[in-house]
Order: sequence, then C-alpha cells, then structure tokens
Amino acid sequence: MEILEVLKKIPIFEGLPEEDLQRLREISRLKKLEKGEILFAQGEEATGFYVVIKGRIKIYRLSSRGRQQILHVFGPGEAFAEAALFSGSRYPAWAEALTPAAVLLFPRKAFLELVRKRPELALNMLALQALRLRKLAGMVEALSLKEVPERLAGYLLYLRETKGSPEFELEIPKGELAALLGTVPETLSRVLNRLSEEGLIEVSGKQIRILDEEGLRRLERA
Repeated sequence: MEILEVLKKIPIFEGLPEEDLQRLREISRLKKLEKGEILFAQGEEATGFYVVIKGRIKIYRLSSRGRQQILHVFGPGEAFAEAALFSGSRYPAWAEALTPAAVLLFPRKAFLELVRKRPELALNMLALQALRLRKLAGMVEALSLKEVPERLAGYLLYLRETKGSPEFELEIPKGELAALLGTVPETLSRVLNRLSEEGLIEVSGKQIRILDEEGLRRLERA
C-alpha cells in the first residue's frame, strides 16, 4: 500500500503540494483492524483523527440499556473524529470495524503543526464538518419525526444517488442498517418485504434494485 498515493485521493487533502503530502505520510500511523475490533471507546482521550484506507468503520453510541445507535458508517477515503482533534477533548462515541479494515491515524499535535502552516487544511475540515452537521440534523429529524418506512426510503434514495445506479448492494449488514435507522432487524425485514410487495424495490440478499424511484420519494416525503 503506497500511503502517498492514497493521501492524494482524500478530499480533505485536496490542493496540498507534494511536500505537505509527504509530511502527512510521515506523521501518519497505519492501523489494521479485524472485523468487530474497537478502534476507540466513547470517553477515551482523543489522540488524533482517522482516515479509512480499507473496509468500513461504524461510529455509534450506546444507550443505558446497551442498545446501539449508529451515527455514521465511514468507508475508504473518508475522515472521522476530526472534531475532537481541534477541541482537544475526548471521543464522543465508539468506533468499531464493520469489516476487516485499515485506517491512518493523524496524531493531534503533529497535525496541528501542519495546519498552522497550511490554513487551507483547516478550511477543508470545516467544510467537511458543515456537511456532516447537515447529515446529522437530517438523521435526527428522521428518527424523531418519521416512521421506519420513510427512513428506509430516504436511505435507499441516498444510496441510489451516491452509487449512481438504481441497482446496488447494501454496504452494511441488515442488523447494522437497522441500528442506523433506529429500529430492530425484525422490523427492518418486514419493511423491506412491504416495499418489495408494493413494487417499489426488488430485494435479493444484500442486492437492492429500485423499481419505482418516484414512489420511494413520495414515501420519504410522507
């Protein structure tokens, strides 16, 4: 794995000269994770932020009863835990490998030294934070105001947009998807069956095909 080539493709590092990318490579630490391995725990001291190189990482919080609420799932090229980097605080949630994964850790002190020299790095990260806040606000609204079918419709339309195709594979197991949508696997299965019976989608294992996109949009807006 050539770290320098990977860094060039990461959005928050766009526009940086070769010498800065080289410096980023020097300060980064590669960490490999097995499926189910915890990267950091909620409340743990924030030592830096991460970028996913391979696999998927889920970020979640636990209720007092131990129920998971997944906040986000990150894939290759995506950065996470960058908010704690600037606040110098503790990680506000758990991070766990959904699949075998590899991540790069950028230690807080060394990275902030580079930010002082290259303010555009901070601007890129602020733009990322703004985008993430909008997504979080949308998730809070969906969880509080919408029922599971509307939430699922919105998620499937999001995947359709990001994949650029009406046919795609679910990126995470259905149990994890249920937690992301604020429900339980049994309810998610029933809703998937209902959408399939209504002719909105076709389901084959993890493979989803949207048959009636406008119908899904009407459901999402319900």
